[in-house]
Amino acid sequence: MDVSYDAGIIRKLEALLFTQADPVSDEQLALWLDTDPARIPELVGKLARQLREGTSGLDVQRVADGYLLTTAADLAEFLDGRLGMQAPEPLSHAAWEVLSVVAYRQPITRLEIETLRQTNSERALETLLSRELIEQVGRKDAPGRPILYGTTRQFLREFGLNTPDQLPPLSGDPTSADHSPS
Repeated sequence: MDVSYDAGIIRKLEALLFTQADPVSDEQLALWLDTDPARIPELVGKLARQLREGTSGLDVQRVADGYLLTTAADLAEFLDGRLGMQAPEPLSHAAWEVLSVVAYRQPITRLEIETLRQTNSERALETLLSRELIEQVGRKDAPGRPILYGTTRQFLREFGLNTPDQLPPLSGDPTSADHSPS
């Protein structure tokens, strides 16, 4: 492949990623760049190397089955201090518990969560829904058709995961081998 062609397409790739707030899939990038989707990981890898070698303040991350242009991780403290960015209020212990249960057992109903936790989870669910870390993914085929909850693309993005399958296994949990969504 012509080196100048690669340089041109990588510049276009960088510009496309710069304009997108959400991760962009291989297929979408291939469509926009009029190239084979199988070439996208190679092109993204070249872009990432160029950014790192050029001491750029940017990086490319693979999250939520797509690519995202982000600020370099080592600049987070600098940016927070200069721009007055404030991290959202930390999640409560209850919210972390509920998020963990949803992440590993999704799709799951509120009653199933409360049965596992042995306490009310309504407020924690509301917090996680408002932070867009979980979402309603359907209804269970059971009396009352309770709402099923699952994690979101935002969850994957915040935790740097591509899919829920990348969650670490739970130690001591005999069901941890299968924590992927059904």
